Amino acid sequence: MDKGQMASLPPILQSASFADLPEWQADDVLSALIAFDKSCARILKLNPLSNFSSSLNLGKNAAWITACKARPDTSTATNEIARRYFETYFAPMVVTASGSDQGLFTGYFEASLNGDMKPSPAYSVPLRARPNDLVMINLGDFRDELKGQRIAGRVNKDGMLKPYEDRAAIEQGKLPAAQDKPLLWVDSAVDAFFLQVQGSGVVTLPDGSTRRVGYDGQNGHVYSAIGGELIRRGHLTKGNVSMQSIKAWMAKNPDEASEVMRTNKSYVFFKFIDGDHKVSGPIGGEGVPLTTARSVAIDHGIYPYGVPFYLDAEHPTNKAERLQRLMIAQDTGGAIKGAVRGDFFWGHGEAAELQAGPMASRGRFWLLLPK
Repeated sequence: MDKGQMASLPPILQSASFADLPEWQADDVLSALIAFDKSCARILKLNPLSNFSSSLNLGKNAAWITACKARPDTSTATNEIARRYFETYFAPMVVTASGSDQGLFTGYFEASLNGDMKPSPAYSVPLRARPNDLVMINLGDFRDELKGQRIAGRVNKDGMLKPYEDRAAIEQGKLPAAQDKPLLWVDSAVDAFFLQVQGSGVVTLPDGSTRRVGYDGQNGHVYSAIGGELIRRGHLTKGNVSMQSIKAWMAKNPDEASEVMRTNKSYVFFKFIDGDHKVSGPIGGEGVPLTTARSVAIDHGIYPYGVPFYLDAEHPTNKAERLQRLMIAQDTGGAIKGAVRGDFFWGHGEAAELQAGPMASRGRFWLLLPK
């Protein structure tokens, strides 16, 4: 996902019980354990004496390592074994911010695009690789009060870090020639734009083969949602703005669409991701493959990766149903800011896009902390 730069206030965590989690007993917890297994592969390599979080009191890495070592084998575990594991080694903490446990939960998916390894009239929109001179900085590494804030730029001849080109400049060919490095070309500027919003995708080549691409850097400019820009221009309303309505408007207004997209100055660079997209998921911010309907993107300025969260939120397309399930924080995004805020990963393809596009659900979640 497109990465953000702004800091967010920390949450308040209050003790709860598994009985407080709606439909906990009905959830397919084994699916969440399989996702958590991927995070544990990273957690087990951490220094046990260090804090698990730099912004919250989530204990030492040692407690998380102990919990990971105790997890059952996912190849033989049943759903009930998985449930007992989380109940034995973790305690739920309800998350509140500004006195409320309610927040916003959106959705994202792995995009599908058509492209080629060489440019042509049919495939003329480049997906660019990360420039060699792009410097990305986590300001929290330098000042505790700047945790969660990030900038990017280019070091000039005087040794000063200066802002990088924005979206318009990059698309107009104003990068230094040696730094403008297309990975491949696709057939739609709109699809390329939304790929940058989603952060990963699968590109189908003319011979039917596929290449997966994933996030590999961002130009340092703040992400700006174009849905808000279309509302300000009077083209859409708050009641009908969604990925689908934005794409429909762009298809009818291609000239203005280019201008609107450039109001989002953030620009994302990509790299090829190994693996068959039908087997492994896209790589999230944690550096592990995402799991459909079990991975969630969080504000990484607040929460560390690998934390289990139990979600209770409105379903985006079926109002009679709720999303009530255990999820693992394995990604982040530029628009994901706040203590009660998440982005639900719906998977790959058209069906996932139909769920993710309109999702703007009210909901709450609980953080699971090792006992």
